[in-house]
Amino acid sequence: MADKELADKALEAIEIAKTTGKIKKGANEATKALERGNAKLVAIAKDVSPPEITMHIPILAKEKGVPCIEIDTKEELGVAAGIKVGTSAIAIIAEGTAKKVLAEINKKLGGEKKEEEKAEKPKEEKAEEKKEEKAEEKKEEKKEEKKEEKKGE
Repeated sequence: MADKELADKALEAIEIAKTTGKIKKGANEATKALERGNAKLVAIAKDVSPPEITMHIPILAKEKGVPCIEIDTKEELGVAAGIKVGTSAIAIIAEGTAKKVLAEINKKLGGEKKEEEKAEKPKEEKAEEKKEEKAEEKKEEKKEEKKEEKKGE
């Protein structure tokens, strides 16, 4: 799915949530919502200057398992939130009637993540298999040692 299409869905969800749910406006409020585990979706503006203001939000969102979507401009985010000025970030706290839109966003983001995971799985699976093999070998060695100890008694 194109980034623009995803951004449009996020803006739609924000517009719906501002009237029927609850949103938090600004980087600080969005960060607090993420840290508290209240955020359902976070949107950040790409044109924030300096970028350090919102740089931590995608990382925190990934850590918390919350979708984070980049929007082209602060003004677009501000309009979606119903304010006259631009905003660097918005978090949806209560989705209201935007549940279907959020579910659609999560589904499309989930599909992209699964493709990424498929590429990474072989390496991870090999590492896990090696760990499991080593653990089994250690268990077998301990069993053999116990058997030898019992024979010696």
